[in-house]
Amino acid sequence: QVHLVESGGGSVQAGGSLRLSCAVYGPTYSNYCMGWFRQAPGKEREGVATIYTGGGSTYYADSVKGRFTISQDNPKNTLYLHMNSLKPEDTAMYYCAADLDFRFGPTCPAIEYEYNYWGQGTQVTVSS
Repeated sequence: QVHLVESGGGSVQAGGSLRLSCAVYGPTYSNYCMGWFRQAPGKEREGVATIYTGGGSTYYADSVKGRFTISQDNPKNTLYLHMNSLKPEDTAMYYCAADLDFRFGPTCPAIEYEYNYWGQGTQVTVSS
């Protein structure tokens, strides 16, 4: 059984930075899609960034392009989201997800129902 565990969230002022981590525990797989999603109170969950672990193909939502970077450390089985120039509208619960049905790649969707493994989330709060 695979478990995803996020960490690194917190409170930061606008313009600040955070790095989220998603540790993948359990069987080791290769060549699959992973993504970061976020959900603000009263809003739907949205895809922020995705990456194909087999080749590094990435996707970013327009709202985070140029500010966020998704990366992976395969030996550590860890996914990262580097967030810079944070804005109050980035405030949300952030989740990492994996498509372990191996249905996609190297282009990975940013649609939550395409991912079948999820972490518990880590809260990011950006104050103005």
